[in-house]
Amino acid sequence: MNTKHPLLREIQKGESKTLEFKQQLPKGQQIAKTLIAFANSSGGKLIVGVSDDRQLVGIQEDIFDLQDKITSMIYELCSPQLAVQIYIENIAGVELLVVEVARGSLFPYYLKPMGREQGTYIRLGASNRVASPENIQQLELQRLNVSFDSLANYQYPLEKLDLTVLETAFKAADKALNLEKMLNLKLVIEEQGQRYASHGLLILLGKYEHVMTQCARFKGTNMSVFLDRKEYTGNLFSQIEQTEIFIKNHLSLRAEIRGLKRYDYLEIPENAIREALINAYVHRDYSNFGRNIKVAVYDDLVNIVSPGGLPNGLIEADLLQGRSEIRNRVLARVFRELGYIEHWGSGLQRIKQMCEAEKLATPEFLETNDFFDVKLYRPQVQIVSDDSSNKTDDHGRLRVITDDSIPNFEHLSLEQQQILSFAFEHGKLNRSDVMQLLNIEKSKAFELLKSLMELGLLRRNGQGRATTYYFVIGE
Repeated sequence: MNTKHPLLREIQKGESKTLEFKQQLPKGQQIAKTLIAFANSSGGKLIVGVSDDRQLVGIQEDIFDLQDKITSMIYELCSPQLAVQIYIENIAGVELLVVEVARGSLFPYYLKPMGREQGTYIRLGASNRVASPENIQQLELQRLNVSFDSLANYQYPLEKLDLTVLETAFKAADKALNLEKMLNLKLVIEEQGQRYASHGLLILLGKYEHVMTQCARFKGTNMSVFLDRKEYTGNLFSQIEQTEIFIKNHLSLRAEIRGLKRYDYLEIPENAIREALINAYVHRDYSNFGRNIKVAVYDDLVNIVSPGGLPNGLIEADLLQGRSEIRNRVLARVFRELGYIEHWGSGLQRIKQMCEAEKLATPEFLETNDFFDVKLYRPQVQIVSDDSSNKTDDHGRLRVITDDSIPNFEHLSLEQQQILSFAFEHGKLNRSDVMQLLNIEKSKAFELLKSLMELGLLRRNGQGRATTYYFVIGE
């Protein structure tokens, strides 16, 4: 069988947001629901003649009769009318019928017998779901080419709002913020002589309950055990800053020796973390008032999950090609104005490049149902051996040692921390080093070294004057 056939490659990957296959033509409204869901989402193909286990079985009945049935079904059941192509695809002598639907523009599409409120379907992953009222509202806004955050909230006249946070942010970026600027950015909407705050302005100021970030540090690689959790509310600038601090506090530093100086870096590049956070806050779906951003730090990765799948028909393959579809235009313009965003569509590419440059596993960007999921992988823990020559990698950098593998460094005394820092940087040390480092007597140096050995943080090698101590981990 010709495995190079592009349609066959799609089939072999399995059903997805843009692909569904059936062994035979579905009965009733099932095919119409799938085609409507495709039109309301990213478009897609329904292939008839493929079994559930991805085997090509071909069409068992007259293909032209099938084409007529599908055409009639679309006309009778779907509204507005769909842009559909129906054609035959021959793969190694097996005939398949393909019904290809383009992403529409007359949203929302729905089943006529059920009406718009109950009969609108969207595509989530490889399944069709009845659209919620929020989904329908988003589709209507897409038809009008309007974003949710640019709409006025008539309960918030402008004069009742404290804009200090926003003014401070613009001033820090050396930008002016006046009424004209706020009108141009659609932070303020003027109607019939009255000025109202847009959803975008209220989101930035943190006036909605669902504008919240929940952060957690879990022990291990699943959610079984909490080590720490925080919940951040308030303006978006503060939430981004606090969330970034939370992540950093639960990551480890790696060290790099350049000449005689040591430089400390986070195990995941700070700019990659910040870029992922900005992406989450700018592109999440704020029209659904029941969900918020969630950030989780595990032993192996940092996970940032934001509500709302990919906007406006994007699929995962588009992301790393630099295609940009902006869900929240007001927020995006403000963050661009303040320097948080450099170039449209380049953020995920930069995250990938920064992590790969540090020899980290390639980050993952996934649309999972109605959420967007970013996974930034932490480096694997490596044990520093007795041989100080093994202390560095092939690039001369110190091996990464994660805080989670050593017991509560912050609870050690300052003297103990200084000893460990010296041992970590130099690979080993002796009692004379400790005496000189801390300007203490021999007995005190021995007492400190002994305490660190009892905690499992130092290991002794040799005897008498030849005794050396090594920083160890994972034992």
